[in-house]
Amino acid sequence: MSSEVEGWNKVLWERQPFPDNYIHPRSFLSSLRRNPNFKPYTYWPLVLLCCAITQHLATIFTFLAVFVRLKERWLDARVLLWVSILSFFGGYVLYEILSCSNPVRGAFTRSSTIKSSLLVFLALMGLSPVLRTLTAATSSDSIWALSACLFLLNALLADYSSMKPVPQERLTSVLSMNAAISSSVVLASRLPDDLAVFALVLFAVQLFALFPILRHRLQVTPQVAQILFTLTLCVISFALTVPLSVSVAYIYAGIFITVTFVAPGVLVWAQKYKNEIRGPWDVAVPRLN
Repeated sequence: MSSEVEGWNKVLWERQPFPDNYIHPRSFLSSLRRNPNFKPYTYWPLVLLCCAITQHLATIFTFLAVFVRLKERWLDARVLLWVSILSFFGGYVLYEILSCSNPVRGAFTRSSTIKSSLLVFLALMGLSPVLRTLTAATSSDSIWALSACLFLLNALLADYSSMKPVPQERLTSVLSMNAAISSSVVLASRLPDDLAVFALVLFAVQLFALFPILRHRLQVTPQVAQILFTLTLCVISFALTVPLSVSVAYIYAGIFITVTFVAPGVLVWAQKYKNEIRGPWDVAVPRLN
C-alpha cells in the first residue's frame, strides 16, 4: 500500500486505485494557511475613518435640537431659513473649490444645481401647508416612535465610505436619505405654522441630502481639516442640546466618544481572535488585478 500511496497524483483525469476525495496524509495540512488575506488595522487610521460616522450622527442631533426649538417657539423660523440659505451658498462655494480640478464638468453641474435648488425651494414652499396637516390624525407618540426608527435606519444605511474617483450612488445611501427626509417631514407636521414647516424641511434637505455629498468630498482633504470639521459639528450639536437637556447632551457626548474612540479600540483588540483557516479543500478564489 505504501508503494501505491507514493504513486498517487492529485488529478481526477487519471485512473488511480484511490477514491476521488483521497488526500495524501503527508500533504493534507501542507497547504494550510491561517488568515491569508488578513491586514491588521491600526488605531488612529480607524479613528479617522470613524469621523464620517460621528459627523453624520452630529447632523442628526443638530436637526433634533433645531426641531425642539421650533416646536417650543424658542427659535424664529425666519432665522433658521436665513441660516439654511447662507449654509447652502457656503457649502456650495466650498464644494466648487474642492471640485476645481474638473472645470468643464463643474460648469455643467453648476447650472443644473441652480435649477434643482430653485425647484426644491419652490416645491417646499408650496407643499408646506400640506405637510403641516399631514399627520393631524396621528398621535404624537406614534410620530416620535416612527421618527426614531427612521433616523436609526438613516444612520445604519448611510454611506460612510471615502470619495472614489468616479462617485457611484449606492442603493443604501438613497434609502438612508429617504428615511431621513421622511422622518423630517413627519416631525415638521407637528410644528405650529407653515413657515416653520418650510424652514425645517429645507434645513433637513440640506443636512441629509446635500451635506453627505460635501462630506464625501471633504474626506479627501488633509486629516487636520477632517478632524476640525468633525469637532465643529460635535460642538454645535452639543451646544444646541445643552440648554434643552443636560442629560441628553451627556448622552450625545458619550455616543460621540464611543463611536470615535472606543469602537476603533475594540476592533483593534478583537483582531487577535481572528482565525480564518484556508486549505486545498476550499473553493478556488480567482485573483483579479
